[in-house]
Amino acid sequence: MAKRSRRNFPREQKPLFRVNEQIRIPEVRLVGDNLEELSNIVGQKVESGIYPTRRARDWADRMELDLVEISPKAKPPVVRIIDYNKFLYDKKKKEKEIKAKAAKTVIKEIRFGPNTDDHDFDFKLRHAKKFLEEGAKVKAYVHFRGRTIVFKDRGELLLLRFLKELEEFGSAEALPKMEGRRMIVVVSPKKTKKK
Repeated sequence: MAKRSRRNFPREQKPLFRVNEQIRIPEVRLVGDNLEELSNIVGQKVESGIYPTRRARDWADRMELDLVEISPKAKPPVVRIIDYNKFLYDKKKKEKEIKAKAAKTVIKEIRFGPNTDDHDFDFKLRHAKKFLEEGAKVKAYVHFRGRTIVFKDRGELLLLRFLKELEEFGSAEALPKMEGRRMIVVVSPKKTKKK
């Protein structure tokens, strides 16, 4: 028996904004910064306000632009007379700028055992200080393997000592807590330096 092949047809994406003939509400609120130019073309004073949709669409046609619904949930919906493609381009550009400005948090992990000696502790502490100076968060944890789970108090003391040593570089988001076989603490930097 032959299997039926399933074709995945691309679904049509719903437009982000309703434009021109897609706006079917009888009245709309017209806003924008090109209303003076519109007044000159139409031959009458046009201000921000409520107008019949058909009239606003005619004005957009005269200006060779699009009537774009900006805020569909308002009563009545808010529209602007603009170039739709340019509007989408500007919107994407703004979103990209916002995304680029958003702070990207980096989390560096440092692993200890419950029986970590002083030399290893100091070595890992230096790395943690460097990470915090660079503006990254540090996630330190004590991993309990096998029977070492009985030394939870040693792990907690180790992490508390770690936090005390890092006081001038960062502060703990919360006290050490157990998650499975790990006791975890996250340290946030106090001052972030930009590279």
